[in-house]
Amino acid sequence: MSATTTPPGSLAAPSAPSAPSAPPPADPRRRALGWRLRFGVLSLIWGFSFLLIKVGTEGYAPFQVTLGRLVFGTAVVAVVLVMKRERLPRGARTWAHLTVAALLLNALPFSLFAYAELTIPSTLAGICNATSPLWGMALSLVALSEDRPTRRRVAGLGIGFLGVLTVLGAWQGFSGLDFGGTAMALLASLCYPIGWIYVRRTLAGSGHSNLSLTGGQLLVATVELAVVTPLFTSFPTHFPVVPLLAVVALGAAGTGLAFLLQYGLVSEVGPTTAQMVTYFVPVIATAAGVAVLGESLSWSTPVGAVIVLAGAALTQSRPRDRSRKPAAHS
Repeated sequence: MSATTTPPGSLAAPSAPSAPSAPPPADPRRRALGWRLRFGVLSLIWGFSFLLIKVGTEGYAPFQVTLGRLVFGTAVVAVVLVMKRERLPRGARTWAHLTVAALLLNALPFSLFAYAELTIPSTLAGICNATSPLWGMALSLVALSEDRPTRRRVAGLGIGFLGVLTVLGAWQGFSGLDFGGTAMALLASLCYPIGWIYVRRTLAGSGHSNLSLTGGQLLVATVELAVVTPLFTSFPTHFPVVPLLAVVALGAAGTGLAFLLQYGLVSEVGPTTAQMVTYFVPVIATAAGVAVLGESLSWSTPVGAVIVLAGAALTQSRPRDRSRKPAAHS
């Protein structure tokens, strides 16, 4: 996906692959139904990921939750790599860039969200995640991105951050808000556009497939967490079943399977349509947190979330190409 809306944990969007031979035409209705079902599944998986993080941290340290997530996510992608007979990237320079990408797109934001949910509800974490397009737009204003800001997109940035203030209850002096947890969730969301810009500038056109690059990225992120986790946590003396299952689901589905679904969607319907999943995730995360975990929900949370999503949508708008003239009719 673009440098401002790539989903959590993945590399820049894969371009549509060129098929060696044209497949027989598929039924358009069946094709449309197929990608819409996968779009819905992907939205559910990412929406429930914040609930799974919350449940996982009830039995394990945040770094352990992140490490488990990466282990199981990497395993899923590794299986697909083997099945497709694709190799991991080669070259020291590529692996050096993947190391930075893994830190910015996986190890750091995953860990920050896990630590944030020790003190903030999963609903708030999910809404904070939706600010990634806003951060991406803000970065473009300081020339860290190739995207040219327009008045509409700048307006979207302002509207989006007004929504953030609404969610946080700024008019009440942020009473009852855990600043540490909220700051970590927002910082995690900021990591993604920084990482996407880095990936676009260093790994785009590297000659490796996106599946291969993401497999390498997840592998490096797993190694990074495997090094850090023992330094800050002790080995668990017991393994609570429900939190363990949450970590397994978070990794296998929320990281591994979700990437594969997103990869297929971008290849089939393009990044513009596929990136719309970003706007469904906070809605599902909020519904899941309230319905399953019994988290409280004040009016400002859903209202602010709608404002955030409206602003994020504006930041992703592109001006129409007026240079294209309508075709002449005979």
